[in-house]
Amino acid sequence: MPLNPGDSPGFLLWHATLRWQRAIASALIPLRLTHVQFVLLACAWWLNTRGEHPNQLTLARHAGTDVKMASQVLRTLESKGLIEREVDRADTRAKRLRVTSLGADLAPRAIAAVEHVDAQFFRPVPLDDTLALLGRLAHPNPETPIEISATS
Repeated sequence: MPLNPGDSPGFLLWHATLRWQRAIASALIPLRLTHVQFVLLACAWWLNTRGEHPNQLTLARHAGTDVKMASQVLRTLESKGLIEREVDRADTRAKRLRVTSLGADLAPRAIAAVEHVDAQFFRPVPLDDTLALLGRLAHPNPETPIEISATS
């Protein structure tokens, strides 16, 4: 166990994540989006540009968000006129998502703002190294799960 918090990868990751989230939030303020609204809008836009009209569950999984929270945020995006939720003809319990023209205009601008923050934030580390590390952290080997043990 490290005696100095600065020697703890988790503590450093916590602080780096907070700093990155603050920078993203600041970049999205002029666009009137929260970070999670951005993620769901950007993912829906990206999928729509590929001819896909995902339901809420598919979008939440793609974005890595909680399904119930995604549903609430999607209602907000709908009220802002950025997406439309249509009943799925194949499953009337599901809603298919389509980005509106207003959302399709906003999404690429928001993506550019976030990518600019990312470029600034990750500048100290070569891009290949950043992508390799974050890829490994985001998609760990399922054969090596994190073991949690209770200590007394």
